[in-house]
Amino acid sequence: MHLHYLGHLPPDDPLDGYLRFDIAPQLGVHRTPSGFRVFQFDFCRDVYLYEELGGAFRVVGKFFPPGRRMAPGLVRPPTETEFQNLTYLHRLGLNNGSFRITRPLGYNPWLHCVLVVDHFDGQPLGEVIHQAIRQDRRNRLFRKLSALAEFLAVLHNRTAGDWTVDFSHPYDYNGRLIESLVEKRGMARSEAEEFYHLRENWRARTCMWEDRRVLVHGDATPSNFKVGPGREVMVFDLERMAWADRVFDLGRLAGELKHFFLQETGDPWAAEPFIGHFLWEYCGYFPDRRDAFRSITRRIPYYLGITLLRIARNAWVDWNYRRRLLEEAKQNLRAIP
Repeated sequence: MHLHYLGHLPPDDPLDGYLRFDIAPQLGVHRTPSGFRVFQFDFCRDVYLYEELGGAFRVVGKFFPPGRRMAPGLVRPPTETEFQNLTYLHRLGLNNGSFRITRPLGYNPWLHCVLVVDHFDGQPLGEVIHQAIRQDRRNRLFRKLSALAEFLAVLHNRTAGDWTVDFSHPYDYNGRLIESLVEKRGMARSEAEEFYHLRENWRARTCMWEDRRVLVHGDATPSNFKVGPGREVMVFDLERMAWADRVFDLGRLAGELKHFFLQETGDPWAAEPFIGHFLWEYCGYFPDRRDAFRSITRRIPYYLGITLLRIARNAWVDWNYRRRLLEEAKQNLRAIP
């Protein structure tokens, strides 16, 4: 994650007072801060890092500015949703031991719906993956994936409900991805129909509907996790947390691993040892590990496939690599149990 230095926060900015008098005391700062340096994250124009001039603390501010259109189905700003999600996970006691979930320090609807959370100094998971590929630090990636598998297993198992998965949501999401690829990236309608046919085949499988719903992270990509010493896992960006199939998270991360290795090596099988390791480690938190592994790996191809579709629709993906992603997505979506 790269930061761009923007200067000092003006003292007459209302956010300055909010950080001084509402946020700083929660971080154990009993003197009044003298001011703040401001940095912008390169991945989003509405996310900033605020650093107290004396180095006492750093926090992240996420905004939802006036006039910004909310995504279909949303009834409140995503920053408010994330504040509530983070508060709930902290109340569940998930922020303990080696698990660190970013702390919700404040939500202020009067300051462009800003959400303020604490900042983690760990290493982004994406860097760990790149080091495994480029520097052959494979064992370290295996260890970090084990730690992440434990966190997701604890999150999912602790929140498992009594009602079953509603596959209509990931089914509809698949359709939106397909239409986005047609309308924005020029995918042929004939190819879209092939993806729609595969989607229908998955809908008819009882295994896609029978597991219990759990709370999922909702955007389990490497950019939303950092790692520290040992098994420490740092978790953030939980605005998309939802009740869903646990494999939604597992397939998202598996698809991202496949993408990282495919993009760097050109080998569609290069990520398989890491994907298999991650899933096997996750299943170690169930009474019958092998039975859990069989159940999860039946559903993984669908969620991995739609993750590849999600990546393929990005504007930064060139035509040749988009074709590779679409072909890999088809291969996975054809693996119907």
